[in-house]
Amino acid sequence: MWSLAALYGSIVIGWIAYHNYQPKLLVKFNFTDFTFLLTVVQAVILVITPPIAGRLGDRYRFQKGHRLPIISTGIAFAAMVFMAVAFTLLSNPGEVFKWILPLLIVLWLVAMSIFTSPALSTLELFTPIDKLPSAMAILTIVANLIYALEPVIVDIIDYVGAPVTFIAGGVVVFVSGYALKENSMGLFNKHSGRPRAAITFDTQRSQYAFVFFLGTMLGLATTVLFKFFPEALEQHLSGMLNMSGKYMIVCVLVVSAIASIPASRLVNKYGVVQLFWYSLGLVVLSMALVLFTSVPALVALMALVFALTFTTLSVSSLPLAITKANYYEKVFCVGIFFSGVELPEGIIESILSY
Repeated sequence: MWSLAALYGSIVIGWIAYHNYQPKLLVKFNFTDFTFLLTVVQAVILVITPPIAGRLGDRYRFQKGHRLPIISTGIAFAAMVFMAVAFTLLSNPGEVFKWILPLLIVLWLVAMSIFTSPALSTLELFTPIDKLPSAMAILTIVANLIYALEPVIVDIIDYVGAPVTFIAGGVVVFVSGYALKENSMGLFNKHSGRPRAAITFDTQRSQYAFVFFLGTMLGLATTVLFKFFPEALEQHLSGMLNMSGKYMIVCVLVVSAIASIPASRLVNKYGVVQLFWYSLGLVVLSMALVLFTSVPALVALMALVFALTFTTLSVSSLPLAITKANYYEKVFCVGIFFSGVELPEGIIESILSY
């Protein structure tokens, strides 16, 4: 579980590095005219790749006994692309070779998408189905705390420079992926004495549309948080809190991380389905009031409500998606879930870049 959390943390840091450097690299190599095209390509890749990777992961599950080959391939590919970007930047490519950079960006997106869904789908191997919210809480804490540290991480990235950042990114992804592989092999060893989660051969029909809906709702809340909340909170709460909007988001993420374990206990107590719908309703309500209300006290209250319910939404949505998947399509449905997560950001990013 901790190996998976470390890998997930490296993925989050990788995305922070990518979003920090992509605009700068496009400006440096005079590719700004391709910003919209690359944004659309990015959105398409991030939406269509997870289900494809999930389908391959399921195939390997039953051909090889586990999904590790697709995870290992994706991790090795991502690490290789990290290194390729680093050495391309170090070599200061000329007019001809600079055109390799957009290709590397696209390959990096594909590589990161290939292993993310199969890797996170191993969550159901590590924990019994009724403990999935608790396991998801660990991943939520890792992601939220790393995103809360984003201003510091960006400063470090800017200080060390792009080549060192991408070299470090390749090493971190490779090492954390290798740790996950090594620690997971015992789960597939029949002679291993290590405990593993009980397998439920659920033969229900996978609810693809509902799984995609679950991911889309989580993706919408995440996108609104990072794209629109900083400006809205700074506009309405600057008189109450003497800080910029991005640091107000840090506060929201820290509260969300702190609430993750209690949220997982609530989900276990009241049921993943019930908590998801309550969370979704309150998340939508709080988002609307933060964005469209000008009363500072109400905005502050709704930001707190959003932080708490965003936590329960994060903790409950993926476990619920896994329960709605047929046993033979677990990884595929996790891929559909993450396809839904990426859709809102892809649409909004494309509109903003246009």
